[in-house]
Amino acid sequence: QVQLVESGGGLVQAGGSLRLSCAASGRTLSSYGVGWFRQAPGKEREFVAASSWNGGNTYYTDSVKGRFTISRDNAKNTVYLQLNSLKLEDTAVYYCAVRNEAYRSGRYSSPPEYGYWGQGTQVTVSS
Repeated sequence: QVQLVESGGGLVQAGGSLRLSCAASGRTLSSYGVGWFRQAPGKEREFVAASSWNGGNTYYTDSVKGRFTISRDNAKNTVYLQLNSLKLEDTAVYYCAVRNEAYRSGRYSSPPEYGYWGQGTQVTVSS
């Protein structure tokens, strides 16, 4: 049973920073691509960032490039998303997800391309 547990969300002022964590059990993340998505009220879930299975390639949606960073700690079986220079429009529930197929590289930016999801963590940016 694969479980993903996100943490690190909260309320932050515009321009501030947060670090989201996604701890996995039941699957060794170092063999799989991982992604972060977000969903704001009334909107569809959207791609934020992804990391290839070996961490060699990272991908970001244009609106977060230069502000967010995806990274891994294989020893802790955990993936992180560092959020800097936060904007009001970054307010959303953030979800991490893991691919079903191991050892695949690519810019997987669509929710159906991921097999397992966490429960989400709320990020609220205030003015």
